Amino acid sequence: MTDDPHALFAAWLEDARASEPNDPNAMAVATVGADGMPSVRMVLLKGHDARGFVFYTNQQSRKAGELAANPKAALLFHWKSRRRQVRIEGLVSIVAADEADAYFASRSRDSQLGAWASDQSRSLDARATFEARFEAEQARFEGRDVPRPPHWGGYRVMPERIEFWSDRAHRLHERRVFTRTADGWSEGLLYP
Repeated sequence: MTDDPHALFAAWLEDARASEPNDPNAMAVATVGADGMPSVRMVLLKGHDARGFVFYTNQQSRKAGELAANPKAALLFHWKSRRRQVRIEGLVSIVAADEADAYFASRSRDSQLGAWASDQSRSLDARATFEARFEAEQARFEGRDVPRPPHWGGYRVMPERIEFWSDRAHRLHERRVFTRTADGWSEGLLYP
């Protein structure tokens, strides 16, 4: 057992990588709109350390707009094969441009082109429209590197609270919670 929630998360993620058939780094990201209505979607975790949990997206998307207005989010990892989940709540900041550039450069070329072609979260009249835009971006960047679009970047969720949930027989689950304090983390247990 550890009293460092980031080390515990890293161990659980590594364990999930060995057993989850698809995307062990998949997480639900919940935000809140200006009308107070919550919104949740799946994204992929692309980095984590003591500073927080990082994902990337179009910064003109619905989630980005909600984060601009209310820079708080909740994350949920659910590893069914391991019978575990991790819940994270925290403040959100934008990832530095050089960090976003480095991650963007590591993506597949088609994913890079898709970031240019997509007006993420906006209405689309027909799939053919998006496919034509993608082909236009292929032609535009043919024979050269694809730079990161100015409207695409990363977000870091800096946790204030991290809960580790383990399934137990008869719904007698184990819930371990870490809450950020001025000098580190306090730890406790929750009833199932």
